[in-house]
Amino acid sequence: MTLELKSKKRELLGKKVKSLRKRGVVPAVVYGGKEAALPIELDAKEFGRIFKTAGETTLIKLSIDGENLKNVLIHDIGRNPLTDDINHVDFYEVKMDEKITAETPLIFFGDSPAVSDLGGILVKAMQEIKVRALPADLPHRIEVDISPLATFDDNILVKDIKLPEGVEVLENPDTSVAAVAQPRSEAELEALKGEVEEKVEEVKVETEEKVKEREAKKEKSEE
Repeated sequence: MTLELKSKKRELLGKKVKSLRKRGVVPAVVYGGKEAALPIELDAKEFGRIFKTAGETTLIKLSIDGENLKNVLIHDIGRNPLTDDINHVDFYEVKMDEKITAETPLIFFGDSPAVSDLGGILVKAMQEIKVRALPADLPHRIEVDISPLATFDDNILVKDIKLPEGVEVLENPDTSVAAVAQPRSEAELEALKGEVEEKVEEVKVETEEKVKEREAKKEKSEE
């Protein structure tokens, strides 16, 4: 899957980019390739739609001022800590004939008998997986079917994942991806609750001791 995104060369730099964001424009930079880092600007709504589909592992054809087409991946996203709005984007230009490495999200689907019939708890040991592929073959996500998890002894390993053609996994093949844990009994939950309360009390005591120590040092320095 390849997506297309329009952009323009950006003249405003540094603190001046605040005026762009107020106009619904996202400042961005393109790295990689033979050229130096290139400042560009994007329409915020258009990029938002692209990002929901592409994530950080889907190839994007980026046009700059209607030409200068570049094959890029989203390398990094900067967000406003208060509103969570995207306020900056880093793109990385790739070579179509060179394999690249990426962390690809895992999407779990299906019905596990150990969960639905035995009341177990699905444990996702991995949320993403490192793969290598040509840019055009890099998957947006990799799906993992959990239906083989019929008992608490079953385990889905990296080597069990079905990969798209041209994609190589860079993880230990015997690493666990997903399993089902037995539901905790009331006694186990009570024991766990007691452990948590005990740790909270330990932290509280330690904090009080640090406060007393700090006050003692302060009094000593004032003498």
